[in-house]
Amino acid sequence: MEIAIIAHDGKKAEMVQFLNQHNEILHKKGINLISTGTTGEKVIKAGFSVHALMSGPLGGDAQIAARVAEGKCNMVLFFRDPLDRHPHEPDILMLMRLCDVHNVPLATNPASADLLVKAL
Repeated sequence: MEIAIIAHDGKKAEMVQFLNQHNEILHKKGINLISTGTTGEKVIKAGFSVHALMSGPLGGDAQIAARVAEGKCNMVLFFRDPLDRHPHEPDILMLMRLCDVHNVPLATNPASADLLVKAL
């Protein structure tokens, strides 16, 4: 199973903390993690194995959206910062739309991500 992890700058530490809290489930289930570039760097520094794509503003969100459309990505955990502006908002909306179109579970905050990961 492939899970995409994405976190806006103000949420990256929260993503690392979330992964640490759910490390046992992720390892036990043999989850393959993919991420946008900068999120991936932070997660790798925390000791996780992840395939980092491009940074979100440079196309990473679109790369993950393509994997959703191709049926390769089975879940998206996207810790968004709703109080900040994002120049790549169209890519973010496209990713969210494709998750809906292809019926791929999408969590945009730790509470919903917790429910999804525990359901594995």
